[in-house]
Amino acid sequence: MLRVGMLTSGGDCQSLNAAMRGVAKSLYGSVKDVKIYGFLEGYKGLIYNNYKEMNPGDFSGILTEGGTILGSSRQPFKLMTVPDENGLDKVKAMKETYAKLKLDCLVILGGNGTQKTANLLSREGLNIVSLPKTIDNDLWGTDITFGFQSAVDIATNAIDCIHTTASSHGRVFIVEVMGHKVGWITLHAGIAAGADVILIPEIPYDIKKVIKTLNERTKKGKNFSILAVAEGAISKEDAALSKKELKKKLAESPYPSVSYKLGEEITKATGQEVRITVPGHMQRGGSPCPYDRVISTMFGAQAARLIMDKKFGYMVAMVNNEITEVPLKDIAGKLKTVDPDCTTIRDAKLLGIGFGD
Repeated sequence: MLRVGMLTSGGDCQSLNAAMRGVAKSLYGSVKDVKIYGFLEGYKGLIYNNYKEMNPGDFSGILTEGGTILGSSRQPFKLMTVPDENGLDKVKAMKETYAKLKLDCLVILGGNGTQKTANLLSREGLNIVSLPKTIDNDLWGTDITFGFQSAVDIATNAIDCIHTTASSHGRVFIVEVMGHKVGWITLHAGIAAGADVILIPEIPYDIKKVIKTLNERTKKGKNFSILAVAEGAISKEDAALSKKELKKKLAESPYPSVSYKLGEEITKATGQEVRITVPGHMQRGGSPCPYDRVISTMFGAQAARLIMDKKFGYMVAMVNNEITEVPLKDIAGKLKTVDPDCTTIRDAKLLGIGFGD
């Protein structure tokens, strides 16, 4: 009998269910005797022995369902080797649960922190296959992650909807898009929706340059402007601060986020009315887009293939439009950021989009 564990960890996103379905359907259809255990609330379920035995019916009808049928939780990697409040050794507990169920493999779906813990468990001797989940698209080693395109679609729609009200009232609108450390969603949604300014963490902005772009639009007779701003966008002044200094400054800031600071600065400099829109967790929710359904399903099938081939210690990935796998040890802990000099940025600037640099 093939015994497989499965968990979803970190922030939820679209297509987690579709990816699990891809793994399960491939295994059920290819292996004569297979048993799948689903750990509830991510690594927490593995640590505290909280799981349920799955059956084929559990994976039926979930292709289009957002969220995760197993639940998820954030378990920071830096705390994985720190005992819990009762002194429990988390890594030891996870290994004991794995051994208790006599698992042949553990399938882990998650983003950066999740992949680091997956690699830790792999080094501890567990058979691990992981899948690249995150709306941020910031996992090293894969061209794309599932959840990303669905988030881009939602953020794009939000900016599209803003266009009509912005033009009707002649206002400046700032749409704050998810992305603390990277700007992939903001970049793609901003271009797709025709934003006039795109601000991302990888390109610290100069507020004077942002104002200049807005003023130039006004001179051309444009009565409104739209800024797509990543929640992690940062000014050049703040980018020059140490982590400690920046943390202190943000803690003392009167603004809920960078967008509200930008809004006040723009109003003072131009006299234009500014409105802030924050789609927030909408970008993580709802039904996955068709593209995400396809790639997550194929990722799941590839994970099943790795399990059947007993090829462990890998994350399924898309490289040059081909679904393959990459060693966990090579990608864990690495962040895939937007290259400020990439073709997408260069071409966006040719189109007249400002990046505040």
